[in-house]
Amino acid sequence: MVNCNLQRLDGPVRGNSKIIQELERLYRGAGWRVIKVVWGSAWDELIAKDREGHLLRRFEALVDGESQRYAAFGGKELRERFFNTPELKRLIEGMTDEELTELTRSRGGHDLRKIYAAYKMAVEHKGSPVVILARTIKGYGMGPTAMAKNVAHQVKKLTEEDLREARAFLGIPIPEERLKDLPYYHPGEDAPEVRYLKERRKALGGFLPERRVRFKGGLEVPGEDFFREFYEGSGGREISTTMAFVRILAKLLRHPTIGKLIVPIVPDEARTFGMEALIAQVGVYSPQGQLYIPVDAGTLTAYKESKEGQILEEGITEAGAMADFIAAGTAYAHWGIPTIPFLITYSMFGLQRVGDLVWAAADQRTRGFLLGATAGRTTLLGEGLQHQDGQSHVYALAAPNLLAYDPAFAYEFAVILEDGLRRMYGKGEDVFYYITIENENYVHPPMPEPREEVKEGILKGLYLFRKGEGKGPRVQLWGTGPILPEAIKAQDLLAQYGVVADVWSATSYKALYYDAMEAERERRLLGKARTPHVRAVLEGHEGPVVAATDYLKALPNLVRDHVGRPFCALGTDGFGRSDTREALRDFFEVDARHIAYAALALLHEEGKVGAEVLERARGELGLKLEEVPPHRR
Repeated sequence: MVNCNLQRLDGPVRGNSKIIQELERLYRGAGWRVIKVVWGSAWDELIAKDREGHLLRRFEALVDGESQRYAAFGGKELRERFFNTPELKRLIEGMTDEELTELTRSRGGHDLRKIYAAYKMAVEHKGSPVVILARTIKGYGMGPTAMAKNVAHQVKKLTEEDLREARAFLGIPIPEERLKDLPYYHPGEDAPEVRYLKERRKALGGFLPERRVRFKGGLEVPGEDFFREFYEGSGGREISTTMAFVRILAKLLRHPTIGKLIVPIVPDEARTFGMEALIAQVGVYSPQGQLYIPVDAGTLTAYKESKEGQILEEGITEAGAMADFIAAGTAYAHWGIPTIPFLITYSMFGLQRVGDLVWAAADQRTRGFLLGATAGRTTLLGEGLQHQDGQSHVYALAAPNLLAYDPAFAYEFAVILEDGLRRMYGKGEDVFYYITIENENYVHPPMPEPREEVKEGILKGLYLFRKGEGKGPRVQLWGTGPILPEAIKAQDLLAQYGVVADVWSATSYKALYYDAMEAERERRLLGKARTPHVRAVLEGHEGPVVAATDYLKALPNLVRDHVGRPFCALGTDGFGRSDTREALRDFFEVDARHIAYAALALLHEEGKVGAEVLERARGELGLKLEEVPPHRR
């Protein structure tokens, strides 16, 4: 049901044409049955008299801006400007301006008989969805100040003239002398209107809206045993986190309990994400099935459409894919079916394009996993501005129940996924997840020991990946996603200058930020002295912090004030470039050399490294020390 009052905030929606006709084309083109409720019953007699079609032709020539003028100024305006030919003038012979004013207000969306007839037609229709396009008047019944006027949205108070006209128009029996007091009117408990309203509210469960959730949680989800194989690394092979995700997703689709509930959603380019085998395995959903032989028929990864297909592929529409995600992610509440959506998009085309829909998903308590694939600003070779994402994790900060992670290794991703299934579908929590995955290949190590401590750190946002060995000035290196391997290389570079570095994986700056904010609030309001995770986990590990990410410096800087020691954030502020990974990381100053040099500079400021060491490192590392920062080039 679309309420077509023809008006937006500033004026007519389509002043020079017709919004209803435009909507009809769109819905008919999509295969819907369209029912238009345009003119009210007051027009019926004139339409019946119009044997030669003069009135219908005038309707066809009527644009929305003109129609709004008649609704605003009444019968005199209609007589002069609408019934403006001899044939049309004859149709209204003998009609008063008051009767013509009734015509200006007689739109189908305000005519209960016509609305009822439209609903009846819609309910009885079979074979396709139905839309009712109902023409109404913005500010209907509000009087001359607002009705059909451009100011209708801004009117906060009605004049006495408006109130007088609204009283008469709506048939409210309030005496003239009481009108200025704005009294409430109640027709009485036994009035048929009141009885009807109470009956309907009772049928709907009460007077206040209530969110009814049919599935409360308790789904038997895979536990650690299911994911343990992904804790063991890639066995020396170089893989990407996207490949790790696809392997886990393929295993989930085969799971005897939840496999049928998995809903992979891809706007396009599933093959880019390495999902061609999944297409052959479970198929792309199509209500028609597959009416053709695909060009790759006979291969192991043939394109397969099926009425039983599980993958939803919308075809280069992130908004359409996000609508699928919300529908699948709220099915637990609406239908009692806890479907588990995985929406996989280019990260650059994800939160940036559908941020409003992400907020809507959060507000509707959608559950599921948003995967920002081919993520990061420096992981794509030669892709330039088009694909390089350095900001989606900043966008993810906006939705309070969206948990955001940037894992570097398969075991990190597995831990996050296991946690998400447990929280959303096992415990029934109203959260959903944004996880970035990259296409850069490198060796994925097994999960370090002690594993329970590492798993806790992954979920809280920061854990010690590799402790530095030896004696000398110490520094703490944080890496996220594909930049973590750069931090590991920087650890080796620093050893050449007598510096010992501990390497940390920062899996979620949002998690660290929220925890630090909560700890600060607890101290301020509740008198609780709790050390936030980002600071507590560093206890016993001396030295300043260098935090490097493939995203904006704003992310690590979220926790700068909570670390309690010198801190340097390295990130990818600025536009992307079409170049190699090595060149991009040098340009944005996030590679191993820049991480190592930043650590030496912090130690120099503390007096723990001499100026001669800095000078030597500058030459040996081959840094291009530009005056102009990357975000201004």
